[in-house]
Amino acid sequence: MKTILVVCLICISSLVGRAQGPAKNSSPDVDRLIALENAWNQAQLHHDGKALKDLVSSSFVYTDYDGTVMNKAQFMADLRDPNYRATLITNDNMRVFPYENVAIVIGRYHTKGVFKGKPFEHFGRFTDSWIYQNSKWQCIASHTTLIKK
Repeated sequence: MKTILVVCLICISSLVGRAQGPAKNSSPDVDRLIALENAWNQAQLHHDGKALKDLVSSSFVYTDYDGTVMNKAQFMADLRDPNYRATLITNDNMRVFPYENVAIVIGRYHTKGVFKGKPFEHFGRFTDSWIYQNSKWQCIASHTTLIKK
């Protein structure tokens, strides 16, 4: 009888434990980070340096699909390049992995536009690392990989 009671208590406590916490993918931070990823796309699409500057930390590091590594200043200068005109920047299949004050966002991207007079269309994957500090989320590192041109 004691064994049955112990087993029942274990089962009930495991069910209660699961019901208490929200799923990681339904937290306000997850929704906020996806919104920030979309804001990033809009900032790049419209060459909005001010908006993008607020999204990336001062120690930001970007690794492009071709292996180029840029710090924040280089990344911001690249954004202002008049030779680059995106007409489409979208993300899909985004997944957020939150931890304490850090989150990793992965997903697929699709960009289309003109660079140095030549049209381009890229499909790729990205990994962005975000940190929550000073009451806001900022991206500290971003990496892209081409799936196809």
